[in-house]
Amino acid sequence: MSTILIVVTVLTAAWVGFSGFSLLRRAGFVAEPLIAYGVPESWWPWLGVAKAAGAVGLLVGLAVPAIGVAAGIGLVVYFLGAVITVLRARSYRTVVFPVLYLAPVAATLFLGLV
Repeated sequence: MSTILIVVTVLTAAWVGFSGFSLLRRAGFVAEPLIAYGVPESWWPWLGVAKAAGAVGLLVGLAVPAIGVAAGIGLVVYFLGAVITVLRARSYRTVVFPVLYLAPVAATLFLGLV
């Protein structure tokens, strides 16, 4: 296992975990855009748990690679869905935010597969 994989995985898991935690506590900088995008509030806890579980899965993947790959795939799908949601809401200025999560998750998945 390479040092780069470990560093990228830990940083990505922290980044995604922070996002999940922020959603679960309904931080304004997360809640306001979700309202603007039309995401039902009843979905928020599930979305937050999905992010948190993905972050934990990435970390567990350092010991059990198959779990890391599964978590990476799940998070890529999650953040692709987030990009689509932002685009459907025609909030083109803010599409960069889910991409800022998608990119490190995709990099972590790629490194885990190589």
